[in-house]
Parts: sequence; C-alpha cells; structure tokens
Amino acid sequence: MKASDLMVRCLEKEGVQHVFGVPGEENEDLLFSLQDSKVQFIPTRHEQGAAFMADVYGRLTGRAGVCLATLGPGATNLITGVADAHLDKSPVVAITGQGGVDRLHKESHQFIDVVNMFKPIVKWNASITRPEIIPEVVRKAFKLSESEKPGATHFELPEDVAKLETDSPPMERERVRRPAADYKAVEKSFNIIKNAKRPVILAGNGAIRKLASKHLREFVEKTNIPVASTFMGKGAISDKAPQSLLTLGLKGNDHGLCVMKEADVVITIGYDIAEYDPDFWNIGVAKQIIDVDFLPAEVYQHYQPTVEVVGDISSALWEWNKRLDLEPIKCENWYGKTRAAILEDISSYSNDEVLTVPGSLNVLREVMHDDDILLSDVGSHKMWIARNYPAYEPNTVIISNGFASMGIALPGGIAAKLAHPGKRVVAAMGDGGFLMNSQELETAKRLGLGYVVLVFNDNNYGLITWKQENHTGKSFGTELTNPNFKQYAESFGIKGYEPKSYAELKQNLEEAINSNEVTLIGVNIDASVNAALSKRLANLSC
Repeated sequence: MKASDLMVRCLEKEGVQHVFGVPGEENEDLLFSLQDSKVQFIPTRHEQGAAFMADVYGRLTGRAGVCLATLGPGATNLITGVADAHLDKSPVVAITGQGGVDRLHKESHQFIDVVNMFKPIVKWNASITRPEIIPEVVRKAFKLSESEKPGATHFELPEDVAKLETDSPPMERERVRRPAADYKAVEKSFNIIKNAKRPVILAGNGAIRKLASKHLREFVEKTNIPVASTFMGKGAISDKAPQSLLTLGLKGNDHGLCVMKEADVVITIGYDIAEYDPDFWNIGVAKQIIDVDFLPAEVYQHYQPTVEVVGDISSALWEWNKRLDLEPIKCENWYGKTRAAILEDISSYSNDEVLTVPGSLNVLREVMHDDDILLSDVGSHKMWIARNYPAYEPNTVIISNGFASMGIALPGGIAAKLAHPGKRVVAAMGDGGFLMNSQELETAKRLGLGYVVLVFNDNNYGLITWKQENHTGKSFGTELTNPNFKQYAESFGIKGYEPKSYAELKQNLEEAINSNEVTLIGVNIDASVNAALSKRLANLSC
C-alpha cells in the first residue's frame, strides 16, 4: 500500500472520525486515501477554521481533533488555531503536506520550514522522511497530544514520500495511567486546609478534565469551601451550588476578588497562569497556596505555592475525600454575602430597557438546558459570558482564554455539534469575531448541522474600546461598519433573525434552537454597559 494509505489506517486506529481541512496539491495522495476510509474529511473554507474545529473538538472530547493543510500558506493559516490549542490545553494533531524531499534543501515554490515554524506552539512535531516511520510518528503525535497537559502536535508528509510503497502495520493505542500525587504532598496540603480560617478554591482549565470535576464537587460538598472558577474552569462545580462564586477573570475589581483578597489559603485546581494572572488575586504574595495539577507549577513571582500536589488531579481529590471521612472539615459560610451580591448583580441586567449583552445572556440562560453548550468568541461579550452566564456542567461553556483567539466560536460550533450531536449548541460572538470566520457558515450549512450563531453587534472592536476608555478616557481605531447580518445569513440559505426586544429575542432563540438547523441571530446591542460596569466596580468596597 501507499504511505498515504498507511497514514489513514493509523488515523483509523487512533479512532479519528473527522479531519478538518483545506485540500492542496501536496496533500493530494492523503486526500484520496481518506476518500475510501472510515474517517470523514470535512473541507473547510479556511485553514484557521479547520484548526479551530479540531481545537474545540479536542477540548470537548478529550481525543485529539485533527486538522489538515497543504504546505506554505496552508500551513501558516493553521498557526492561530494550533497556538490556541497550545495555550488552551486542547489536544490537536495538525497534519501538513510538503514539497518533495528532493527540493527541501533549496529555495523552491511555496516552501518554508514548517516543522521549525510550528516548534514554539506544539508539544512535538516531525517531518516524515520514510514511509516505515509513519506508525511511530502518528502514534507519538496522538499520545503526546492527549497526555496531560494536552496540547497540539504536528507532522508533515512530503508529497513524494506519500506515494511510496510500504507494508508497515499501524501501531495499537495503549492506555497510559497517570501517576498519583506524592503522599507527603497530599498529607501536608490536607493539614493546611484543616487549619485554614478562610480557604477558597480557584478551579482552572484542568478541573474540568478527566474525573476532576466529579471529585471536586464531592470535596466541596463535604467541606463547604467556596469555589471561584477561571473562564476555562466554568462548570467545574455547578453555579447552582451554594459554594459557587462563579467566575474570576476581569482585569479589575469584582465581587469574587473580594473573597480572594480575604482568603488565607488558596487551593488551585488545574490552574493555568495563562488564563488569569495571579498578580490580580495574590497582590501581597502572603497567601498560602496549594497547587494541585498534573505538572509542577510555573515559576512566578506572584505564584509561589506552599505545597505542590503534582499528579493526577482526580486522584489527589480522591485522597482528600478519603481523609475527610476520617477527619471532617466544615468551612464556615464566610462568603455568603459575596455570592448573593454576584447573583443580584447578574439578575439586575434583566431590567435593561435596551438590548445589552448581559441582558441577552439572562434570556439565553433561561432558554438553554443545563447540559447545552455555549461557545464564546473573544471580545467584550466574552467578559460578560464568563462573568454573568452561570454554568452547571463541565464543558458546557467553552471560552478560549489561554490564547484568546477571535474567530473561534463559529467554526467551534461545527465541532461541538459533531462531538455532541444530541446537544443544543449556541456559538456567541461579536461582529468583529464573526466576520473573521463567517465563511464557515457555508461549511455548517453543507454539513446540515443545527446550531445557533448569535452575533452581538456594536459596530466596534468593543473590548478594545472598553479597555482604551478605561485607560485613557477615549478610543481610537476600533469603529467598524457591518453588513445586514440577517440578509448576510439569508445569502447562505440560512434563516436570520434581528430581534428588537428581549421578548422577541427569547422567541427567536427558542425557535432557532429547536429548529435543528444552522441559524443566525443578530443582536444590535448598547455597549454603554461596559464602561458603566468598570465605573461601578472601581467603587466596589470589599
């Protein structure tokens, strides 16, 4: 068989169901090998869209999403999505074509050194120079991508190597058990928690992977310790739980930060510093920190853990839960007023006279089921989704906040529906992020996927305006003009809505979500709530 056939057989062994990508001359053999396989090749309208689909698919399933591009410009177009997977800890395998090995030593058409270009944003990558190494390369790419902490890997297949004959068999997947934490670290950390007066848990990206959320919820129920999540840790515990302080992440004062400032012990669970700088919550560098994560903590001036519990997160929590059966810990409810203030703050936007993002999110939360999936793009709406949209289950609010890439939500909705066809999906974005990858509406329509594209329109790069005005009292370079989004959707053969009130928005959302077709809802919003929030929180007294 050809080397490209062997590669596809290896992908099948890995359980790959979809490959997202753009066809090119140099990946021709691989494309034809995919044609007769169990793996579905999904042509996208841009390689960045393909990488974002792989990114979200990997994050939702724990199995590496796969994206494909040709050499040169195809490979460079993958970079943003691959970098997003790198910092958001999402398993992704990127495959690129390449020119023949006989021309890689010299300047030639569309050739750049893709392997070295990808090195800073992947856990590992390689060029396949001989067909017999394909099984090892593919197995290693998937193994490293899916291992904690997950991330992106990459390999390239030169076009002349793809045509060569080989009789090498694929390698089998193997299950690798994650190491448990050191018992001394578990013991020391438990004693710190036992003696804490005002402990708080900061749940990060790693708290929603594997069984961590299940064991975290049990720990919180037993101890009554409050939990604040990062943007990417939303749903680690249900925001219905009385211990939930919802989400931290605004780069300024907020209710949850009051609890962080008052805490004497901070227990971080799967916390990635790339998500939210500890400078914001550990200003005096005086708190005791217990770091529970799969890998040792990053070295950071404002983040020096008293003890690091390194190993499988769920295993560490399981050990703590066993100890609690022998030595119960019950934290006093010193945070109840803060939780009440958070919930009151969220509900207050239901009284908005004009359409706003937080007011719209209150309507959306009413319509969505507990396990439905909301994907957020990047912009001012992301801050509101993180802050004001309660999450009740892990992986039901997907936010890119390690790399924070605009343009991820619309293609991400495609991946979410493929990963969970039985769930209802809404992809929320601003007008800026929407038009970065709006071409993938055609992909969604072609695939017959039913999800809602919710576009918040303020004719502006709103988050940048918000930050510029906070810093200088003015903004520059952020104003935009936009098409009529309803008509834009209809040009793709997709139903579009443009609600004028919250009652109409609710009606449109219910109709769109239940239609099981891709639809677009364009909401013209009043963005003045952004500056109003900053002004109000600046005067917040803890």
